[in-house]
Amino acid sequence: MNRAWTLIVLGWLTVSSAWAVEVHDVRLWRAPDHTRIVFDLTGPAQHKLIVLSNPSRIVLDIQDIQLRAELSGLKLTDTPVQLIRSGVRDGDDLRIVLEMGAQVDPRSFALKANEQAGDRLVLDLYDQQVRVADVKKSVKQSAKRDIIIAIDAGHGGEDPGALGPGRVREKDVVLSIAKELSALFKADTGFQSTMIRSGDYYISLRGRRDLARKRQADLFVSIHADAFKRKQANGASVYALSTRGATSTAASYLAKRENAADLVGGVTLSDKDDLLAGVLADLSMTSTLDTSLKLGDSVLRNVDDVARLHKKNVEQAGFAVLKSPDIPSILVETGFISNPQESKKLATRSYQKRMAHAIHRGIRDWFLAHPPSGTLLAWQKKQGGQQYVIARGDTLSDIAQRFSISLADLKSYNSITSSKIMVGQKLTIPNS
Repeated sequence: MNRAWTLIVLGWLTVSSAWAVEVHDVRLWRAPDHTRIVFDLTGPAQHKLIVLSNPSRIVLDIQDIQLRAELSGLKLTDTPVQLIRSGVRDGDDLRIVLEMGAQVDPRSFALKANEQAGDRLVLDLYDQQVRVADVKKSVKQSAKRDIIIAIDAGHGGEDPGALGPGRVREKDVVLSIAKELSALFKADTGFQSTMIRSGDYYISLRGRRDLARKRQADLFVSIHADAFKRKQANGASVYALSTRGATSTAASYLAKRENAADLVGGVTLSDKDDLLAGVLADLSMTSTLDTSLKLGDSVLRNVDDVARLHKKNVEQAGFAVLKSPDIPSILVETGFISNPQESKKLATRSYQKRMAHAIHRGIRDWFLAHPPSGTLLAWQKKQGGQQYVIARGDTLSDIAQRFSISLADLKSYNSITSSKIMVGQKLTIPNS
């Protein structure tokens, strides 16, 4: 009797477990060079990727799983996918078929559940015609090139980053600040900006650094919004890479949290960084880290005019996104989105613009004083002066103090008789 009962129970468990794993949601993200489709699962599942031609189709066969999500709601506009359909095969396996309108290089991989997300199956469809980078230095250029600022909006796509009260999402706030910052540099003579993430999609931490390097950036600045366990935590911060450990407990906590973004955004094993072993040694032999710290201090002093500072000095921690051996890199935490008061400010366009202007002034001030060789600003400095474009919030006395010249000399050199200036007006800064 006991044996019979045991067999009945085992049989019931076998039948019920056939549908134990489900696809409970499907999401699609479009990036400049690929389309990502994410299948959210209630547990791990085995899958197989098949590519078919005439007509062009991509097939995902997922074992022992049931589809509970809707595929018809996915927005396929501006993607190479024309239609997605599903069916059941071999009794309890799921087949997903993508009818393609363009040739792609498909890659699929599974992500195990972690503290921030459940099990997922990721399908990346890489465009075969790679888009050309929008900004890049060239050896054919004259010695008057623009200074290139790579602006990285943290998180994105399926990784919302930190969530504030009222579902304010870090990825949205920082993208807005990044776009404003990019526009400011594009309006500056001698500067050019390039957006690492220009829309709502995820890029791996290594991928962000690689894009900055491919576009030959002179600076990499990553924009974020803090979250902490205590809602009372507040204030903006600027970080640089540390090769020896974090400068504070909060910096260590934040670095670990930001470095875990790839667990949510999803990267394959092939995305693991094979450069990290040599990066720290390279940094100790170059001036990259020193420049990052000094430039970061310039940004911090300008951010102090807009927001309360969490720390009065540039902090350091092992941020993976900052580990470029040849590009000065800083990370700006624009405030604590987990703090109800700061979250409200971060969600407003006025505060986002003020923060972008502060970051812009700090970066611009540094490069005006320390222009890289071969740039227009370096050439202007050698000619006996450099050009400065008036930005919102500037005053003549502030500009004179910034460049260590007297207010009288600045006004005399530019034939200015009053203190009235206009945004966009150009000044020539005489060599001190």
